[in-house]
Amino acid sequence: MIARIAENALQKISRPAPRFRGSLRAHKLGLARRTASTLVTPPSPDDTELVALFDRPQTGQKKSPLSVSGIFQHPQLTSPAAFSALAESTLVRAQLLTERILRARESRSELFKVIKNLDRLSDLLCGVIDLAELLRNAHPDAQWVDCATESYEKLCEFMNVLNTHVGLYEVLDTVLHDPEIVKSLSQEAHQTALIFWRDFEKSAIKLPPEQRERFVSLSSEILSVGHEFVTEASAPRPPVRIKPSELEGLKDQWMGARLQRQALFTQKDLLVYPGSHQAHMILRAAPNEEPRRKVYMAAHASSPEQIDRLERLLHARAQLSRLVGWDSYAGMTLNDKMAKTPENVNQFLGTFLDRTTLAARKALHTLSLRKQAHIKATKLPIIQAWDRDYYCPPEPPSPPVPLPPLSLGRVFMGLSRLFKHLYGITLRPVDAASSEVWHSDVHKLEVVDEDRGVIGWIYADIFARSGKSCGAAHYTVRCSRRTDDDDEAGDLRIHGTDEFLRPSIEFEAAKRHRLRGEHGEFQLPLVVLLCDFVPPSVTRGPTILEWHEVQTLFHEMGHAMHSMIGRTEYHNVAGTRCATDFVELPSILMEHFLNSPKVLSLFDTDGSSIINQTGNHHEDPCRFIDTHGNILLSVLDQIYHSPAVLEPGFDSTTALAKLYNTRGLIPHAHGTSFQTQFGHLFGYGATYYSYLFDRAIASHVWRKIFSGDPLNRELGDKYKQEVLRYGGGKDPWLMLSALLDAPELEVGDAEAMREVGRWRMEDGVVPERH
Repeated sequence: MIARIAENALQKISRPAPRFRGSLRAHKLGLARRTASTLVTPPSPDDTELVALFDRPQTGQKKSPLSVSGIFQHPQLTSPAAFSALAESTLVRAQLLTERILRARESRSELFKVIKNLDRLSDLLCGVIDLAELLRNAHPDAQWVDCATESYEKLCEFMNVLNTHVGLYEVLDTVLHDPEIVKSLSQEAHQTALIFWRDFEKSAIKLPPEQRERFVSLSSEILSVGHEFVTEASAPRPPVRIKPSELEGLKDQWMGARLQRQALFTQKDLLVYPGSHQAHMILRAAPNEEPRRKVYMAAHASSPEQIDRLERLLHARAQLSRLVGWDSYAGMTLNDKMAKTPENVNQFLGTFLDRTTLAARKALHTLSLRKQAHIKATKLPIIQAWDRDYYCPPEPPSPPVPLPPLSLGRVFMGLSRLFKHLYGITLRPVDAASSEVWHSDVHKLEVVDEDRGVIGWIYADIFARSGKSCGAAHYTVRCSRRTDDDDEAGDLRIHGTDEFLRPSIEFEAAKRHRLRGEHGEFQLPLVVLLCDFVPPSVTRGPTILEWHEVQTLFHEMGHAMHSMIGRTEYHNVAGTRCATDFVELPSILMEHFLNSPKVLSLFDTDGSSIINQTGNHHEDPCRFIDTHGNILLSVLDQIYHSPAVLEPGFDSTTALAKLYNTRGLIPHAHGTSFQTQFGHLFGYGATYYSYLFDRAIASHVWRKIFSGDPLNRELGDKYKQEVLRYGGGKDPWLMLSALLDAPELEVGDAEAMREVGRWRMEDGVVPERH
């Protein structure tokens, strides 16, 4: 309920979201005139400094000791022991604030403060939990990691108690059934109250004790089995034996020759591990079908134990949803999402699948012709699952126009210049004290609004190092919220505990700031961007990014700017804390800006040659096959979280095979069970469609709003003021309707979902392959 920790964790692995309001018609009328008038402004000194900051090699020098400081400039956080003290102090303050809320019905004035105090309670705990989550994943010191992990688990345990606290629910029930109080609530406050309410309802709060115990037991089972399932989903598979003769004629001559020399030297069959470079090479380059079939079958085989884990997870979820009054886990999960119901999701996916199938079948026909010519068949052969990569090898992403090598610093400069054009916001490098960051590679950036000054901070930990996790992630360490109306004076106190509570009080006080031109005091957002790019060096020079890495950086910075611009009074609806099926929109939309030569010109101080280029981007001719496959995975996710799971004889492999053999393009390979490697079934249970859904919306918004004039400040300001700043505080459908001047979307019903499904094919953006 209060922390929504699972959803926040998903956002670290992936992406965030927006909305819009306003008179789009006026913007449409003037678009052609403005397209020619939006000039590219030259880089500022701060932009130039970004290039130097990220492109020059580290010399091993320590960060400057600007002042006595701790992690993120919290003076007390200078050691693991200090962090433990903060966690203990926060826990006691949270208990006291909980008690204040429980007593609210004793005072009429206190009832009016319940929503704010619930949000304060959430922020109080999340402020330490989210910081602990970062430190245990990024800090190189084992003592810090252990301390952060212990504090994380302790505070999350207390959070789970609050999630099922009958007393808190009853107080909230009193507030939401008091007409005078409800009338006094702003739209944002009411939305925040409903979030708490729904989370309580999903936590079996109204069930009798025995059923609530059953709910807790099922929740624990889901968590335990789910973690086991995800761990095993990515576990290495046993190797497959490949005869040297089966690799004759490999298209990859270098790797093929190497494998054949290895076989000749050992005089044995080759052992090829699924997922290895050799396995991928065989799937892409082996003319003989048999080694490709062997590798594919080995890669998609499953142990009975892993199949059992998945089916126990699905069954426990179905039972839990029935326990709290829903007919399915999907129905329970989607209730507070844009989709609202499984039926609406299936409307979107069905329309999307229909609109994609024709193009996908054309691509598949091309593959069949290639296979027919290759094997010299008299009739058109069937494309099997192991044929896809051989007859249409996956192509790495590439820019829409030819570009010079892009250094990391120049991409950051381009981001800052893009934000300046769109929002009047820039990224400014600043020195960090040595104890402010957890590694000397971490760079600190101020996010500066031209009218309000510094509105937040981004800490960029973007270079690979030993012991650091791989991949890209966006951590919202601190959300924005209003703090001057916290009424801390009304909090309960225990005599003699002032010194014990001091770490938490000082930790909270350090977050508060006043912005130019705004009323009130705000907690400013702080995010951390984790990547694993190769660091610059004296010998190699600056970090040169591959195109997919540029896309990743733009995507993650889309999340970061959503957090930065989000300016809400309540923590629970700030920035990326919005519906799961809306949270990816801002980050995916950022990727679309990379389609514009005008935006790409921002990577260079004189980008006129880039602006004048015409697009010659070659797209993967088989992209619709992959799109079709991703839609099927989303359909499978809905099947697995439907009432069918509780039917006698339910079998996840049978359900998978039936789906692919009836609605798929490529038949299911008997003997395989890919679903046991579909780890997203745990983290995105019943919401895997969200990424496709947000890609559909983002591609449509790009084409309708930004594509003609991507640096237009008027459009950027509208998007900033009417979408990004509201986080989860407004209905996404209302904002989307206003943005696109499409009143038919306001209700967000099945027809609206079908309409988004039609956009997807129209705009033709392809999801990443899995």
